[in-house]
Amino acid sequence: MAELQQLRVQETVDSMVKSLERENIQKMQSLMFPCSTSCCEDSQASMQQVHQYIQHSHVPLAQVQALVTSKFEKFQDCQAWCTIHCNDKTKDSIDAGSKELQVKRQLYCRVTKCIDDHVHLIPTMTKKKEALLSIG
Repeated sequence: MAELQQLRVQETVDSMVKSLERENIQKMQSLMFPCSTSCCEDSQASMQQVHQYIQHSHVPLAQVQALVTSKFEKFQDCQAWCTIHCNDKTKDSIDAGSKELQVKRQLYCRVTKCIDDHVHLIPTMTKKKEALLSIG
């Protein structure tokens, strides 16, 4: 049962990542690389200037990647906390003498709700594309 929930989260996250890559990161890369190339073609620029310009042109992409990584880490932390909370409540039910089948059902319902709550957060993460575009 838990495997199905995990698969659902993974598929939703994969879809979001592909969308971000296609709609944001690839566009940024398509702008970044020609800028780097034109700098390399500047015969008047010193090697240090070329290197600095290339590094500077890569900064927006690095910022976007850091932002995306941070959002995913927070998402994973929230999901992990929720799962721990579900397990703790289940353990309390077992300690209170609930029947095993009833406890398993409760755990499944709690985990499903937790996953549902977090999966619904994923679209809001993708709607914050303005932040990504403003970096680029």
